[in-house]
Amino acid sequence: MSYIEFDSVCKDYITGEVVVHAADHVSFSIDKGELCVIYGNSGSGKTTCLNLLGGMDRATSGIITVGGKEITALSDRQLTEYRRIDVGFVFQFYNLMQNLTALENVELARQVCSNALNPQEVLEQVGLGERMDNFPSQLSGGEQQRVSIARALCKNPALLLCDEPTGALDSRTGEQVLELLTRLCRDFGTTVVMITHNSSIAPLGNKIIRLHNGSVQEVTVNPTPMRVEDIQW
Repeated sequence: MSYIEFDSVCKDYITGEVVVHAADHVSFSIDKGELCVIYGNSGSGKTTCLNLLGGMDRATSGIITVGGKEITALSDRQLTEYRRIDVGFVFQFYNLMQNLTALENVELARQVCSNALNPQEVLEQVGLGERMDNFPSQLSGGEQQRVSIARALCKNPALLLCDEPTGALDSRTGEQVLELLTRLCRDFGTTVVMITHNSSIAPLGNKIIRLHNGSVQEVTVNPTPMRVEDIQW
């Protein structure tokens, strides 16, 4: 069995008499240590799939398994524990605490996870060893995103979920963030799932999943992922 399994997963939203199939019998698998890129236009279902995988929402039907654990069968308390320990989240707009320094933002992870890594060492790994005492307002967009990644990594998660991590960045800064994410897979064996609307980023993935109208249109296994510097934005 693969590390992540989606088996005919559906997510429906009901508005009045209208039923929206945000995820429509979605099936795919992701191996441990892979960088998987899920892409599609707005409304394709990629954010829905990420929220279901991260335990932030519940499927209407179907089965989601992560590391042998069926998360679709977890209680609310167990799902909270899964989000707290097993998953790191990186968002498009950083979600940093503005009144805390970079180091203090990363240290937040130690308050929710017992096996957390050393925050200072993680910040050094993402290239912010000299910016630990700066507040978010004193950091560039790329630096703030790296703090966000460091905060997620500090939890020492088995799975890192990235929601449009370069969406608010210029191309040069975005390349730096993507290089960091690919290095996490390559050097540390972290399983990274990244969603994006930018199809040009897709060739970075070991696995590429294209969604359209809530359904999987294509799954591509990519044995030779493209280098970040070769991506045409």
